[in-house]
Amino acid sequence: MAAPTETHRPADRIVIEHCAIATVDAHDTEHPSGHIVVAGNRIESVGAGPAPEGLTGVVRRIDGTGHLATPGLVNTHHHFYQWLTRGLAQNSPLFDWLVALYPVWARIDEEMVHAAAQASLAMMARGGVTTAMDHHYVFPRGSGDLLGAEIRAARDMGVRFSPTRGSMDRGKSQGGLPPDFAVETTEQALIATEEAIDTHHDPSFDSMLRVGVAPCSPFSVSTELLREAAELARRKGVRLHTHGSETVEEEQFCKELFGMGPTDYFESTGWLGEDVWMAHCIHMNDADIAAFARTGTGVGHCPSSNARIAAGTARVPDLLRAGVPVGLGVDGTASNESGELHTELRNALLIHRLAGGAAALTVRQALRLGTYGGAQVLGRAAEIGSLEPGKLADLVLWKLDGLGHSTIADPVAALVLGAAAPVTLSLINGRAVVEDGRLTTVDEDAVARSARTASRRLAERAAGG
Repeated sequence: MAAPTETHRPADRIVIEHCAIATVDAHDTEHPSGHIVVAGNRIESVGAGPAPEGLTGVVRRIDGTGHLATPGLVNTHHHFYQWLTRGLAQNSPLFDWLVALYPVWARIDEEMVHAAAQASLAMMARGGVTTAMDHHYVFPRGSGDLLGAEIRAARDMGVRFSPTRGSMDRGKSQGGLPPDFAVETTEQALIATEEAIDTHHDPSFDSMLRVGVAPCSPFSVSTELLREAAELARRKGVRLHTHGSETVEEEQFCKELFGMGPTDYFESTGWLGEDVWMAHCIHMNDADIAAFARTGTGVGHCPSSNARIAAGTARVPDLLRAGVPVGLGVDGTASNESGELHTELRNALLIHRLAGGAAALTVRQALRLGTYGGAQVLGRAAEIGSLEPGKLADLVLWKLDGLGHSTIADPVAALVLGAAAPVTLSLINGRAVVEDGRLTTVDEDAVARSARTASRRLAERAAGG
C-alpha cells in the first residue's frame, strides 16, 4: 500500500523593501532601493524596486527606508573562553601573552565556558554576525563537556555555528607553552575529536552546526597529531583549522625544530588544501602565498587582534590578488576586547591602507571579506555569504539614516568607514535574532551577569593555584 502524499504548507514569507542592498554576489550587484523576499529559511528573490505583487503567505512586511541590507557577517576565527580574561597582559607580544594567560585558561570548566560562549555569541550576533566560528583547544582534565557547552549556547541563541574541536599534546615538559595538565595525549585528542564529529556534525545544506578539526598550532602540538588529525578530518569529510605564521618566533621555532618554515611544515603534514583554513597568516613570503593559492588553503584574517599583540600586518591584498580565500575573524577577546566583527571591516581597511597605500583595500573588498570571503573560508559559499535566491536567509538590515551615517551618500562606505552601525534586523535561517539592536533569543543583561560571575570565579581559581 502506497504511503499517503504529504501536504506541505507554503513557507511563510518576510518581505523587506525600499532599502539599499549590497548582495556581494559574483558581480557585486547593488540596488539603491530594492527588495528581498524570504520564504521560510531561504532567500526567494532579491532585486530592484518593490517586491513582486501577489505574494501569498506574507507574515511580515518591513519598510527598509534608510537602511542597507547585506549578507550576515561570517566570523572565521575565535576563542570564546577568552571572554573571561579580557584586559589582561595588555602590553605583551604573543608568546609572553600566552605564558601569562595559559595558567589562567587551564582552570576553566564547563559552566565558565558556557557563560563565555553566551557572551561572545551575543556580542557578535548583536553586531551583525550570523555565522560564528570557535576554535576551542584548552581541555583541562575533569573540566566537563566544554565543546558541548559552546554548542548549547549557540543553539539557544539561534546562531549558525562552526565550532572546531581543538587540541594540544605538547605541554610545558615537552617544550610547549601550556601547563601539562591542560593538554591531552595524542590518542585522547584524536578520540575526543572523532566523538565530537560523530555527535554533533551536520553536513546538510541548511546546517546550523558544522564541526571541524583544529590542533592548536605548530608550537603546541606534535607532528603526529597534525598528521593524524588531517587524516581524521578527511576520513570524516570535515574541515581543518589551525593557527599559522602568526609571529616571527613561530617561524624561528619551525625552522629550528623541523628545518623548514611554517607553510612548508604544514604542507609536509597534509595541512594545505581546499578543506583547510588558518588563522592570522601574517609572516608569509611570496612562496608561502603561492602555496596557499595553489592548494586553495584559506585565511582567517584578524586585524585588531594582530595589532593588539603587535604580531604584524598580514599581506591580505597580496593574498587576494593571488586568489587565496580570505575571511575576517574576531579572534579571542583576550586579544580583541571589543568582541565584534563589524568593527573589523573598518580596521582591516585602515590597517592595510597604512601598510599598502590608499588603494590597498576598498570598502567593498572589506565587506566581501566579512561576508562571502568568510563563507568561502568555512566551505559554505554555496549556502551563505551573499544575497541570492536559493541561499539561506542569513541577512542584516543596518540603520544608516541616523546621526552617525546620514551624510555618507554611499551606504557601503557608511557601513565600513562610519561608526558602528545599529542593526535593525538580523535574520539567521529566516528567524529574527536581533530586532532594533537587541537580541530576541536571550536576555543580554542576564548573559552579562553570568559572564561577570564566571570571570571572577576563574580569576579566584587561578589566584589560588
